[in-house]
Amino acid sequence: MSSVAVIDYGMGNLHSIAKALQHASPKVDVRVVSDKQSILAADRVVFPGVGGMEHCMQALHDTELIEVIAQVAATKPLLGVCLGMQALLSHSEENGGIEGLNLISGNVVHFAKDLHDTQGEKLKIPHMGWNQVQQQEHPVWQDIPQGSRFYFVHSYFAQPEDEATIAATSDYPNAFTCAVAKDNIFAVQFHPEKSQTVGLQLLKNFLHWDGQS
Repeated sequence: MSSVAVIDYGMGNLHSIAKALQHASPKVDVRVVSDKQSILAADRVVFPGVGGMEHCMQALHDTELIEVIAQVAATKPLLGVCLGMQALLSHSEENGGIEGLNLISGNVVHFAKDLHDTQGEKLKIPHMGWNQVQQQEHPVWQDIPQGSRFYFVHSYFAQPEDEATIAATSDYPNAFTCAVAKDNIFAVQFHPEKSQTVGLQLLKNFLHWDGQS
């Protein structure tokens, strides 16, 4: 039986993502774990997160998981979700500037304060709710229709340095990166565990992906 470790570092909807993973692939052994040995023993790893970047990086430092995540990314499939995606980049402008894990080169920036849609209506920050996603080719998008809607809750978004690492975009109102991929890493800004059928399909695809696309 294959296994997936959901990293518990004190930040993230762990029960929700673990339940969704189990529903997506009932035969997979889903484990919510915090210790290095259990994380490295799993076949695949999910790195979730909600909240602020400063607290995220401090929690990873306190739990001695920074090097563990880097080791996972080099050896097996890793799925970053929401703040877990942002932390994979080099730097975030949140909290006056926070260094990330630098596993994907790029920055995390705040949405502009004065955004308006095509009808002139002011857009709220955080970007919250359902939005269409435009995919780039990758195995984790298998059987998910182009333009499918996923559920977002965020005020910051990724700006990768290398366009080849952009796995999907969404519009608010301009295009922004909402998924990145590099080697064994696939990460999304939206919440697949809250995105109903297409979210479960993405999780199922991840649980069958062998990495290195």
